[in-house]
Amino acid sequence: MIKILHTADVHLDSPLRSLAMRDPELRDRVRTSSRTAFTSIIDTALTEDVAALLIAGDLFDGAERSARTAAFLTLQLERLRERGIRVFYIKGNHDAENPLTGELTLPDNVHVFDGRGGKVQLAQDVWIHGVSFANRHAPESLLPKFPAPIEGAINIAMLHTSLAGAEGHDPYAPCTVAELTASGFDYWALGHVHRRQVHSEAPWIVMPGTPQGRDIGEPGPKSATLLTIDNAIEIEEVPTSVVEFLHIQVDATDIDSDDDLRDLLKRSLRDTAQSLVSESAVIRLELTGPTRRRWQVLRDQDVWKETAAQYAREAGTLWLDKVIFHLSDSQERGHSATDELAGIMNTIREEPGFSKTCREEIEGILQELAAHRRAVLLPDEAAMDQLARRLAEAGAERILARMKGATP
Repeated sequence: MIKILHTADVHLDSPLRSLAMRDPELRDRVRTSSRTAFTSIIDTALTEDVAALLIAGDLFDGAERSARTAAFLTLQLERLRERGIRVFYIKGNHDAENPLTGELTLPDNVHVFDGRGGKVQLAQDVWIHGVSFANRHAPESLLPKFPAPIEGAINIAMLHTSLAGAEGHDPYAPCTVAELTASGFDYWALGHVHRRQVHSEAPWIVMPGTPQGRDIGEPGPKSATLLTIDNAIEIEEVPTSVVEFLHIQVDATDIDSDDDLRDLLKRSLRDTAQSLVSESAVIRLELTGPTRRRWQVLRDQDVWKETAAQYAREAGTLWLDKVIFHLSDSQERGHSATDELAGIMNTIREEPGFSKTCREEIEGILQELAAHRRAVLLPDEAAMDQLARRLAEAGAERILARMKGATP
């Protein structure tokens, strides 16, 4: 029996993006979370006494040089070397642009496949095949570069690919599941897409996902994949993330008092903390549902944000990223002055002059941000229009909330 651990998209020292970075303790924790996740992978490899660790691309993150990253990585791989555990590594698109991948001398238990492709014997009847990215982009399929599977052996192939396309990921080394299935390999150790997916079980085609989510767009606990090879290949998930990002919805339907809402928030956050797979979580909380307290809550949303943040801190393992208010009125009231004002504000928001003024105000504020922050917030002109519209709608809501908040 042979065990092999498969990971990808570690993105060492990747800058985690979260609105909760205002919290110093959280900031320190997430800055090192990619390293902590990789350390967890090494710990698992040692505990499970695996024969090999497969890293299917994007071990590094971008073009930044870091001597500390190099030292950390070497130390962790040396831990495997001391136990005779081999490491097989293919370069992904991020690795190809990182100078460390060309300058760093890795321990001799690490085999780095090059862009020409190749195969290495792991055991008498187990072979590892792989092809690295030769540069930052791989617009064509890399399948033709793979050597043929060894007849009568277990053949594992490593590939960094977007397959036929994945939302939020660049189209690199494109290929189809059908092509992988027909290639004759027993296990495809994939990388690139950050969400875990098992595309096939015969043969196994596994995208393990990133071992550590980086923002709310990569939610939930993350893992690596452990292969056990006996008469056949069996797989299981191994938890790796130290911090998980969660979007939780709290249904405030028929909440009639502040006490009821406080109890609901406290209970929801406590239950979330108890169900965590990772050590901690960054929470985006969304309040939904019809309630007669809608306007009072919207009027005092700064108070409720702080209340939720306090309950999260009390849980000990949660940090609040933001609170989203998607409440509706449980009782439709007749036409009133505030209803008329809402109609007027809707009309104003559609006027070109108002839109122009909003854009000018936003542009003025953006000048206070660093250029790379502006690029993330507003990648194109359409994003500017969307931001202006959202801000105008939110402002109207706040005004109406303050006016209606005093009504029972």
